[in-house]
Amino acid sequence: MDGTLLNADGTVPNEFWPLLDRAKDLGVAVAPASGRQLASLRTMFDGGPSSPRSYIAENGTVVFHEGAIIDSSVLPRDAVLRALAARPEFGANNDMVLCTPELTYMLRGVGQRTRAELEKYYYSVQEVDDLLEVANTKDIIKVAVFCEAGSEEHIYPALKRAVGDQNVAVSGQHWIDVMAAGAHKGRALEHMAEKLSIAIEDTVAIGDYLNDYELLQAAGTAIAMGNAHPEILAIADVVAPPNSEQGCITMLKELLGA
Repeated sequence: MDGTLLNADGTVPNEFWPLLDRAKDLGVAVAPASGRQLASLRTMFDGGPSSPRSYIAENGTVVFHEGAIIDSSVLPRDAVLRALAARPEFGANNDMVLCTPELTYMLRGVGQRTRAELEKYYYSVQEVDDLLEVANTKDIIKVAVFCEAGSEEHIYPALKRAVGDQNVAVSGQHWIDVMAAGAHKGRALEHMAEKLSIAIEDTVAIGDYLNDYELLQAAGTAIAMGNAHPEILAIADVVAPPNSEQGCITMLKELLGA
């Protein structure tokens, strides 16, 4: 999504909608895959001229198809508690959110910069006074941390020490996510392909950042954006033009013969 399909302002390009219609006419399934919340993805796409039948949300911890969640991966409660306990190491007390399939919980009184970033990706949000209470009473699928200074350098080491037995993924320059071990976009793609009776070798994935790594590994054809992280470029079968040149749209046109 961000850095792959979306415009710089976070909107879906107008050129995408006729391509989605063409894919449907050809019997090709198109599933937006993102670290974003399911509610956010559905708001972005379901309000357009057409809408996908399927979504991979929350970095693969939620798989949605034809109006229902068909798979979700719950993070062990002790891992959520360990992530919360690590907050003093990176000073992210107000920058951590806890996600369920339907709702994201954030601390009341976060700063404007943090709030603005959170609201880009999480449309269904509830403010709370205590994340610990949420962790002890809700099934959490993802812990997400926003770090303005840079997530890979400043947050990843501390979270890896705290919850290294789970999947700790750098999902953007300022974001890092913790999901259950084995939960990622690649596993979600495999689950969706099985659900739709599609051979995994017939799937194509397009991505740009480290949270796309397993997705591209799982897909039959891996396409990296020209602006992708070096580790993503290293495993790509094809490199598309950068996001700034609508490289994803270019690849979709080629794939769909449009």
